[in-house]
Amino acid sequence: MTRYTVALLVGSLRKESLNAKLAGALVKLAPAEVSFQRVEIGDLPLYNQDDDANPAPQVVRLKEQVATTQGVVFVTPEYNRSIPGVLKNALDHGSRPYGQSVWAGKPAGVMGISPGAPGTSMAQQHLRNILAYLDMPTLGQPEVFLQAKEGLFDADGSIGEGSRGFLQGWMDRYVAFLGRNAA
Repeated sequence: MTRYTVALLVGSLRKESLNAKLAGALVKLAPAEVSFQRVEIGDLPLYNQDDDANPAPQVVRLKEQVATTQGVVFVTPEYNRSIPGVLKNALDHGSRPYGQSVWAGKPAGVMGISPGAPGTSMAQQHLRNILAYLDMPTLGQPEVFLQAKEGLFDADGSIGEGSRGFLQGWMDRYVAFLGRNAA
């Protein structure tokens, strides 16, 4: 049985982040052959091309963590109808210097949760455009635009019964997609 390690990037720095909670619950749905590695992005310096030749230790860590994985899952909130700056900053760091992107070829999954009814649909649309440019094959269906509602999470932080089947279906599809697309 092939084992996969998947980088998990959460686009929120908030202590009580719904997206961090979703990421933690998602990991519990993974089969035994898939492990997730949470990648810290909140301590990255702002991207500056002048630093490409001598990246900060946090940037080196990000690139090394992503380089050792076979896929990436992004769990992102929506800020002003787009992705948070901290996530864009991480994507920029990982893609540089030109021609040395750690993202290229990594099968991606995208999801997010928000208090609003549209979930994180606009942020995900923008993120998918970026991932296409970064040469990351991205799972198209099912899309996950979650609205935070009572019962979405159980008391232990797992996905509640009402949404478990849907999110398990997403996980199953992502794992199959990962198997077809991992280098």
